[in-house]
Amino acid sequence: MSDSNSFSLESYLREKKIIVEQALTRYLDYEDRHPAIIFEATRYSLFAGGKRIRPILCIAAWEALGGGGGDDDILPAACALEMIHSYSLVHDDLPAMDNDDLRRGVPTSHRVFGEDIAILVGDALLTGAFELLSRPDLMAGIALATRLKVINIISIAAGMNGLIGGQVLDLKSAGQKIALATLEQMHNLKTGALIAASLKVGALLAGGDTASIDALTRFGQRIGLTFQISDDLLNVEGDRALMGKNTGSDVQRGKATFPGLLGCDESRKLASRLTEEAVACLAGFDSKADPLRKLARFIVERKF
Repeated sequence: MSDSNSFSLESYLREKKIIVEQALTRYLDYEDRHPAIIFEATRYSLFAGGKRIRPILCIAAWEALGGGGGDDDILPAACALEMIHSYSLVHDDLPAMDNDDLRRGVPTSHRVFGEDIAILVGDALLTGAFELLSRPDLMAGIALATRLKVINIISIAAGMNGLIGGQVLDLKSAGQKIALATLEQMHNLKTGALIAASLKVGALLAGGDTASIDALTRFGQRIGLTFQISDDLLNVEGDRALMGKNTGSDVQRGKATFPGLLGCDESRKLASRLTEEAVACLAGFDSKADPLRKLARFIVERKF
């Protein structure tokens, strides 16, 4: 990737998505298992589409620091991150949360399998992620202390000090007028924490030094918030057919959003500033970080 002008992000995303989905299929054998419905429902949600941004960010951070030793050193962590993200979407869509009918262009899990099974699907994906991370036959080239640190980083990002805490703030802020700082805190937790963890884990598994890991984590924090701003804008202005889910739902639910607080133009300006700050975090990296640079701009410019 020495020539950044010849680098195709579209090809990169397509290639890495295939690698991630092949690994998920390999690691998670859902065939001929009982009770069949939970395996069917879990596979439905995990393979219902999606861009696989979090595992791809994890792999890209690993590659940026020259990660070697084979994909099996990074893929279990990358897949675990996607499983946690998928669980969060299944639970977000539930009637008690956002009560969505569509996700990635198909009916949501609870609409197909019922609310009870959908709750258990989320539980299965979350616990399955940590089962994958702790399997002794995987990541054999990674020191046990490093593997434990990876589990700790992902646990924090997925828990009350990360995704769960952000979701609580999101639920409790509905219909409320909140400050920009509170909105940013909410989404730094709900969206940003797992994205930043994806970068940090990739850097750690590549054997990066403290300065490199910190730089990639800061990059992740900024694109995490940018990702949420972009999501908020798409909920207002996006094409429902392209996105595969309903638009205008944030306003209907009285949710606190960046366009609702700042307006669309100021939200776009904030997203652009955060993107430039994110790219600046990569100033000390060579062309191996070009996928991350391109991904930062893709996040702010995406249409779905």
